[in-house]
Amino acid sequence: MNNLRLLTAVLLSGGLLAGGQTVVSLEEIFSTAEANSVQLRPSLTAVEEARHDIDVAKNALLPEINSSFSLSYIADGFTTRRNFSDYQRAEIPHLGNGLSVSIEQPVYTGGAITKSIELAELKLTASRFAADFKRDNLRFSLAGFYLDLYKYYNLQSVVESNIAAARSVLENMKSRYKAGTALLNDITRYELLISNLELDLTRINNTITVLNTNLVTIAGMDPDTSIRPDSALLLRSMPECSVGQWQEFARENSPAISLARSEVEISRKAEALVRTERLPKIGIRGGWSIDGPILVEVPPINRNLSYWYVGVGVSYNISSLYKNNRSLAKSRVSTLHAIEKLDATCQDVELSLRADHVRYLEAFEELKSRDKAVELADRNYRTTSTRYAAGMALVTDMLDAANACLDAQQQRVNARINIIYYYYKLLFTSGKI
Repeated sequence: MNNLRLLTAVLLSGGLLAGGQTVVSLEEIFSTAEANSVQLRPSLTAVEEARHDIDVAKNALLPEINSSFSLSYIADGFTTRRNFSDYQRAEIPHLGNGLSVSIEQPVYTGGAITKSIELAELKLTASRFAADFKRDNLRFSLAGFYLDLYKYYNLQSVVESNIAAARSVLENMKSRYKAGTALLNDITRYELLISNLELDLTRINNTITVLNTNLVTIAGMDPDTSIRPDSALLLRSMPECSVGQWQEFARENSPAISLARSEVEISRKAEALVRTERLPKIGIRGGWSIDGPILVEVPPINRNLSYWYVGVGVSYNISSLYKNNRSLAKSRVSTLHAIEKLDATCQDVELSLRADHVRYLEAFEELKSRDKAVELADRNYRTTSTRYAAGMALVTDMLDAANACLDAQQQRVNARINIIYYYYKLLFTSGKI
């Protein structure tokens, strides 16, 4: 009876803390992961990269300025008749120099520059949705490790209590064997039971180590941290929203749906950008140059020739009339693909929410069943204890009754954890985690 009371207290309090263990809430795990997780950094860096892409796209609005300067040695030339006879040497000033500056300001590009900037902005939005989706995946993974850790600590307590109870019974049997009131076969059976339980405990401890390592590593915590889940998690009141409410949450908040929508907008903007290739480009141009010597005269003039110009430049890619059709067709298919992908994503989210909501409600029913099982197990234990005190039951009957109570307590805690798990699953799928 004392073992049962001890385990019940352990289950309800979240377990006794071993040396070096730290009770950490799931919200604290989430906050630490967002600040330190290596898994999340690439997505955040991608957002920063997309922000710089906007600045790069805006550079196309600035004037294009080019300048050049040259110094050269010019050798003497020669002249001949057209049949290469009558060779005559022609002296040329040997120092050649050139300096030029040109500027061009885009005035009209058919919307190519504006649409390129808008496309970069859409990609920034998409990268933010992708980062949110990665963050939600990270949070859900951490929640899974955290709840599994709680389950295995719970199972650890049950097995340790079973081992202690079995050892107590074994010592009692050894005493009775010496007194001639017990069989050696019973002792062997309990020794085998303890051996199997100890093996189970080893496996449980190893699983706890693996889960703890995964949890602290992904969350970006100190590798030596030993996490103990917060027992207050089981005391939370879980809302029972309808599946329609969850679907409404998903339409507004789901990063998966938002990301798919942004991909549709990106495809449409890219399609519009392809259309601009069929439009002329207009810009204001100006420049100044100075070159010497003047080699177009015979003999050459050893002076600098300087001139400047300003005007309007118009360019048109005539080949776009027959090349652009294929690019535009490809862009239209890409847009259609993005729209179909959005529809498929919405359907996947809807189906996932329906399934998760069914499991969520099922977990509440399971908890009711486990509560009833605990009540029946406690009643059976009290009855067996009374019979044992009156000499009408064996020690093995007491052990079986105690094990049934311990198992019922464990299953009830696991049922509560299942409710929390499916609640976080709904939060994850709807984008509210």
